[in-house]
Amino acid sequence: MNAINPQIETAWKEHLLSEFTKPYFADLKSFLVNEKNNGSTIFPPGPQIFNAFNLTPFDKVKVVIIGQDPYHGRGQAHGLCFSVKPGINPPPSLINIYKEIEDDLKLKMNYSNGNLEPWAKQGVFLLNAILTVKENTPASHQGKGWEVFTNAVIKELSDNRSGLIFLLWGGYAKQKKQLIDESRHTILQSGHPSPMSANQGLWFGNKHFSKTNVLLKQQGLEEINWQIT
Repeated sequence: MNAINPQIETAWKEHLLSEFTKPYFADLKSFLVNEKNNGSTIFPPGPQIFNAFNLTPFDKVKVVIIGQDPYHGRGQAHGLCFSVKPGINPPPSLINIYKEIEDDLKLKMNYSNGNLEPWAKQGVFLLNAILTVKENTPASHQGKGWEVFTNAVIKELSDNRSGLIFLLWGGYAKQKKQLIDESRHTILQSGHPSPMSANQGLWFGNKHFSKTNVLLKQQGLEEINWQIT
C-alpha cells in the first residue's frame, strides 16, 4: 500500500485532497495492490508515480505537456511523460521532439539522454493521463481511475492558475482541451511526435518551443531552456 499512497508535493496535496478521498481513488489503489499481489510488475516504481508533481510544484507550473500512459519497458518510466530514466536511450517520439527543438531553436540536443527532469524543474509539468502501466502491456491501466484523477488535475490548474501554456500533441491530448479555460490560458496544438504522425507532416514545424518562450516572456516570466545536454 505504501508504494501507491500519494507522496506528493504539499501544494498539490492541498489542491487534490478531495480527489484522494473519493471512492474511485480507493478503487484505483485496490486495483494496483491486486496487480502487485498477483505478481505484476508496475511502472514507474511506486515512489516515482507522482514524480511530475514533486519536481514541478503546483505554484511553479508554467507549461503543461500531456502524454497518455507511461513507457512499459523495464527501466524506462519515471513519472514524467515522454521522459526516460538516465542511461536509457530516448524512444522515437522523444527523438522527434528533440529534432523539432533543434530545428526551432537551433540548439544541439543530446540524443543519448532522454531524461527531461531539467524541464520539470523549470516549470514544465510533464503529466501522463494514466500514471501507471503493467510491464510490456501498453494501456493496461486505462479506465481504472487515473484519467478521472488527471482530468481533475488539469481542471485544478485551469481554475486556480492563470497564464499557463498547454501543449496538446495528438488526438488523445487534444481531448483535454475541454477541461481548460482558454480565457485564462493558452493552448498550442499539433500532431503527436510519434513517427507515424510526424512522418505525415503533423508534428515537425509546429515551433511550440519558441512559441512557448515568447508567451512566457510576454508575461515577464523566465523562458524555458529546452536544451538537454
